[in-house]
Amino acid sequence: MVFQGFTKTDFETFHIEGLYPRMEAIQQRIQPKFHEIGSILTDDLTAMVGSEMYLHIARHARRTVNPPQDTWLAIAGNKRGYKKHPHFQVGLWDDRVFIWLAYIYELPEKVKIAKSFLKNIDIIKSLPNDFVISLDHMKKDATSINEIDLNAALERFRDVKKAEFLIGKQLFPSNPILENGDEFIELVKNTYRQLIPIYRLSYKED
Repeated sequence: MVFQGFTKTDFETFHIEGLYPRMEAIQQRIQPKFHEIGSILTDDLTAMVGSEMYLHIARHARRTVNPPQDTWLAIAGNKRGYKKHPHFQVGLWDDRVFIWLAYIYELPEKVKIAKSFLKNIDIIKSLPNDFVISLDHMKKDATSINEIDLNAALERFRDVKKAEFLIGKQLFPSNPILENGDEFIELVKNTYRQLIPIYRLSYKED
């Protein structure tokens, strides 16, 4: 199969009541698209990074009552998991698609990475104005890179155990590129390409 884009039905998945009906819809509607997207992006990221990258698709396995509010694919340099590692994401809420380079709270090297980011903050600041930053992967909210206090955000990421840092783009259902699979994948590739220098900072030695 070839990825054809996201549809209104994909976003409406998150309005389905109940854990099991919503999970069934995620598995039938969205996860096949994640496999299609992920197989392409994983190869591209492997080439960009210069080492093997692996695809992970969110299973929401720990949920027993509340249905997921969003879902995603993640690509990381670890075959067994992604949450403890810097990783790239593509995912959906009910009203947007997100494309992230994600550093979430499980990351054991948070302090070291935050210090590297603060030391090289101009690399992050040089990204175009259509990039946004989120400080919590559980929330939709994101702030434009030219509006956020980047120093304060990175200091919080360094000092607060549960603090997170995600950087990338958000696209809304009205954006026609979401309905064109080829154009969307090219946009994601280009977004990741611009984020690779930041990803490399994650592993930079002092």
